[in-house]
Order: sequence, then C-alpha cells, then structure tokens
Amino acid sequence: MIELDVHTHLIPVNAERLTGIPGVRWLPEEQAMVIDGHRVGIRSLFQPQKLIDWMDTRGVQRALISVPPPTYRQDLPPSDSLAWVNYLNEELLAIASASNGRLGALYYLPLEHPGLIEPLLESFDARFEGIALAAGGHPDIVYSEAHYQPLWQWLEARKSFVFMHPGACGDARLAPFYLENLVGNPYETGVAAAHLVMAGIPSRYPGIRFCLAHAGGVFPMLCGRMEQGFTTSRPGVDLEQERPLQAARRFWADCIAHHPGALRLAREVMGEDKVVFGSDWPFPMGIDDPSGVR
Repeated sequence: MIELDVHTHLIPVNAERLTGIPGVRWLPEEQAMVIDGHRVGIRSLFQPQKLIDWMDTRGVQRALISVPPPTYRQDLPPSDSLAWVNYLNEELLAIASASNGRLGALYYLPLEHPGLIEPLLESFDARFEGIALAAGGHPDIVYSEAHYQPLWQWLEARKSFVFMHPGACGDARLAPFYLENLVGNPYETGVAAAHLVMAGIPSRYPGIRFCLAHAGGVFPMLCGRMEQGFTTSRPGVDLEQERPLQAARRFWADCIAHHPGALRLAREVMGEDKVVFGSDWPFPMGIDDPSGVR
C-alpha cells in the first residue's frame, strides 16, 4: 500500500466557466481541451474518477493533484493569467473537496508574473495541501531572484509543501525527437534547484519542503560539480552559502527516474527518506505500476 502519490495531474472542466476564458475550448464530444491552439487529448486528465480507480487498482491511498504544463500558459499577460489561474485553482480544489479525502489539491502560482503572487496568496484557501510551481518554462522565472523573497517567507511561515514541475523548455535544439520532454524537463528542474541552492534559499527557509519532479531531474548529478565549484572558489560562487551537497539533503523528490541507477543517485544525494512516490499519472512518461519501483 502506498500512502501518498505526490505527482498526479488533472485539468478541471467547468464548461460554463470555460466559455468566458479566451484561448480555451472544451470539446465535450471528444473529451479534449484546446488550449491556445494546442489540443490536449488525454481523456483521463479530465476525469477525476479515473484517477481514483487507478489508485484503487494500484494500492495508492491518497494523491496530490496539480495542473500539468499544457495549462501553465506562461505567455499570457498578467490580467489574463490571473483569471486563468483563479479558474484552475478554484476548480481543482472543488475536485479534491468532492473526492472523500482521496485527493489533495496543490495551488498553482505563475512565477513568470511576480506581481500576481501577492494577490494570489491573499486568496489562498487553507484546504490546499501545498503549492505547485513551474520549474522554468519562461525566461523570467529565475528562482534566485530577490523578488521571490516574499514568497519564500510566506511559504516558510506555513511550512509549505512545494512541488516543482518543469514547464516548456525554450531551447529550440530540443524540438526534434521529443527531446523537449526527454531532456528539457529534467534540465529545467535542475536549473531551478541549482538557483535555489546557490542563492542559499533552502538553508534560509528550512521549513519549505521543496519537492522536485522526476527524481530531481539532473539536479542530483550536478550537486557534486557544484560542490567542486565551492571547493575551488569559482567566480560568482558565494562561499558564505550552504554547500550544495548539504543543501541537497533539504530537498524531496519523486521516484520517477526511469533507471535504477538514477534512482539510487537521487536517494544517495538527497537521502533515502527524501525520495517519495510519484506516478505522473496519467502521462505515458510516468509510472503506471508502482510495484516496479525499487
């Protein structure tokens, strides 16, 4: 029995509300959604009961639900982004509230718009079980920037669980071969975590439980190299900050590594107890059968 799956995705569908949101169309006959011209057609994303049925089949007691990258819409202007994010968060919480305790919702914050963070946090509902952040996907998302300090302070005060999931990768070289996902996703997560570490944020805000998607992406592999940057006093490295291998022990990660050696490395770098179960349901790059995780 798995007590908690920290990494599952749903897209809420409230057809009446969606008619008033530009750039989004719900196709009921196809059970698909068109978001800014991109068709999202994995039917299970729109069917919470399918997730609960899968949990029952796989022996998962509870799951944290967050919206997936196709819904991030990181190029929206602030006013449109605020309306869209409010829709996602309110409707995702409604799904969780109707699940008889099986699902817990994560509150999505659009980091590409720092000016929206304060009003969104003011409307935060305590029934959310944590925060979901995009680990990149937009050039303005740089986790070490000072304008995020009020967010870290707010999260620290609440000892918040923070799930970091990659958004789109902006590297055009990764367009072929599905590399934007295969390579770009773990890269984006590693960059975000590296900025947190090099800026000393996990040590200054130890109550925040940062949880990295996909076994930490490339972050576990990079920690030794960043440590060497401290040892050899590389330019730009702030030697007053907590060293990377120590800071890495403050992170959590899900178990989606796709190779036992990569999973062992995540456990070695972050700690055996810091690697928790995540499935990435219902995406094909996730884990359908938890029994195969070692």
